[in-house]
Amino acid sequence: MLEKSFTEVYDKFKLHFYRKVFELVRERDGSLSAMEAFSLEVINMLGQPTVGRFAEFLNISQSNATYKVNNLIKKGYLERQNSRTDRREYHLVLSEKFFNYMSLLSSYELTVMQRIRERFPREDVEKFSAMLEVISAELMPECENSGR
Repeated sequence: MLEKSFTEVYDKFKLHFYRKVFELVRERDGSLSAMEAFSLEVINMLGQPTVGRFAEFLNISQSNATYKVNNLIKKGYLERQNSRTDRREYHLVLSEKFFNYMSLLSSYELTVMQRIRERFPREDVEKFSAMLEVISAELMPECENSGR
């Protein structure tokens, strides 16, 4: 029962996200491809990674990652920022254009969270929140270095 319920909720979030990505992705000059949208999502979750960290996380070559990053910079969704500790290294910083784009994608999560608060007693919501924190912090070690 737990597995089925979790999968249904997770799949609904994914479906909504994919629908929104494809609504926002246009086949015109300067727009994001679906792969670029997913790359930006990963960069966001990694929290200002280097190109090397981005490549390593996705298990792609450094040159492939650099190509993706350069395209996202040209389109205005990403910027390079020199590292404070090593001036030869730079981090990937998301631009205001990205955050405007993301606000369109994340509104559904906020809607569902509000519905949860309205539907369930406060104690249940607090317990659910605590459970999600444990799941994230302890039960998903494969993603512990995501940067968040």
